Amino acid sequence: MSKSTALKLIPRLSSSRGYADHGWLRTYHTFSFANYYSPADMSYGPLRVINEDNIARAKGFDTHHHREFEIFTYITRGEIVHKDSLGNVEVLKRGDVQYTSAGTGISHSEYAGNKSDASILQIWVKPDEARLKPTYYTRHHPEDSKAGLLKKIISPRENFGDKLASVPKQDGKEELIPIPADVEFFASILKEKGDSVNHTFTKKAGAEGLDHGRKRLGLVQLVMSSGIRKKSESAPEGGAKLKVTAEDGSEQVLEEGDGLKIEAGEGSKLTFESVGDRAAEFVFFDMADK
Repeated sequence: MSKSTALKLIPRLSSSRGYADHGWLRTYHTFSFANYYSPADMSYGPLRVINEDNIARAKGFDTHHHREFEIFTYITRGEIVHKDSLGNVEVLKRGDVQYTSAGTGISHSEYAGNKSDASILQIWVKPDEARLKPTYYTRHHPEDSKAGLLKKIISPRENFGDKLASVPKQDGKEELIPIPADVEFFASILKEKGDSVNHTFTKKAGAEGLDHGRKRLGLVQLVMSSGIRKKSESAPEGGAKLKVTAEDGSEQVLEEGDGLKIEAGEGSKLTFESVGDRAAEFVFFDMADK
């Protein structure tokens, strides 16, 4: 039997993230990005980027190129106008997830709509394979579909088997998006104080009989639901708060914008509970240790 993996909760507080204010863009960086460099925060497992952005109305990112990353945008407020070199043109709204497998190369632009600012989480994952064919997916997840649930949105490609080729690209439904990496991505909205959801870390094939032996990584990011504030500003009074409790009793309370890295064994359990005065919207990653 494998030795049990020690469980660790490692806070990544919003105040410790990288930050830049470009006028039209206020952005927080969980990992080193652009002009923010922290040798201790280059990546976490296959996760390379988590940026929390507020984009001013009708402003955005001009056409730029990506390759060899899985890039997805989780929209928390407003609208994003997306155009890319594959010919995709879409207006994405709160509840939408836009996913680009950049592979051998793709160019795209992203702008906030004309009506209001937009807020997003932009996420980059390093795939297990290089030189993949560029691919594009969009999904819509209504708020009620995430309320009181930890809803899976993205799942490893290997889980789809012979159904992979038939996975729809853009149909507005809530089907899972396949990713060529050992990463599961979830989202949840806990609307009332005391609401909670649980998660058991993925146990891969061949793990039968192991007692939390093989290591998994987790990461929680609590969305700035009250608005993406300047770094000089404190978390809002009456804002969202999320308590994360591990099965050994260790816990961490997050305020808006805070994150939490987790080291755990396969089959380990977590509980997420809203303990603030505002609905707690958060995303969660269950990943391989690599």
